[in-house]
Amino acid sequence: MLLNVIIGVNDLKDVQSLADKRGIAIQKVGVSDVHLPFLIRTKAGAFQSVLAKIKLTVDLPEEFKGTHMSRFIETLSEWSRKPISYREMEAILTDVLKRLDAKRAHIDIDFKYFIEKQAPVSGLKSLIDCDCCFSGDLTKGEHLDFILGMKVPFTSLCPCSKEISSYGAHNQRGLMQVWVRHQHGKFIWIEDLAALMEAQGSCPVYALLKREDEKYVTEQAYNNPKFVEDVLRDLVLAIRSLPGVCWFSAQCENFESIHNHNAFASHVEQIG
Repeated sequence: MLLNVIIGVNDLKDVQSLADKRGIAIQKVGVSDVHLPFLIRTKAGAFQSVLAKIKLTVDLPEEFKGTHMSRFIETLSEWSRKPISYREMEAILTDVLKRLDAKRAHIDIDFKYFIEKQAPVSGLKSLIDCDCCFSGDLTKGEHLDFILGMKVPFTSLCPCSKEISSYGAHNQRGLMQVWVRHQHGKFIWIEDLAALMEAQGSCPVYALLKREDEKYVTEQAYNNPKFVEDVLRDLVLAIRSLPGVCWFSAQCENFESIHNHNAFASHVEQIG
């Protein structure tokens, strides 16, 4: 009985490997919206368990009808049990290239990462969540092209409002988003990039504040007013100072408190 089953499986037709005569090579084919638990390496040397949404693709030559979708899931399932950072991204894509016999592979791993923050006066600790993305592209025989993406909240206070008002000034929460590409072998930890980003606003955002902390952050923002343009320009200067960065994209958005629209600014730059 077992032998018959094995023979039956081996006799199943592999439709994906059949020839295709339309002469169209596909740049990316694979799986998307794959949700798996992943382990992300932390700067402290441990790992954080996250729920990741993943897109994993390879190129498909024009002579093949389709790819083997199950092999993508097999690869991701195995790697979901190992802590990953920049270095492991290259190993994941190398694994995919071998399994799919492809020349180029690409992966996007989107996840929510939690960073511990300490309130400025009370010292109470809490967690701030940041949306992150690991994006990797690997061509056979070449080095990994890796991009780290992050969204970080911040507080901004309007300089114009402060200047023209007899007291107070309108402020709001904003969101800055950065994508950073490093030279091969260089990278920045999520924790360090988050700290660099939030320092460019009028004041950082905290999950937990007592009254003495609220007084401190309110006054800090008041003493550090910034337009969305100011935040973006300071962010650009900060990213330029990072060693090994060869390309970046940055954008800032203020969720205006006295308007029914948002204020937005963005910048893309190639370095070197």
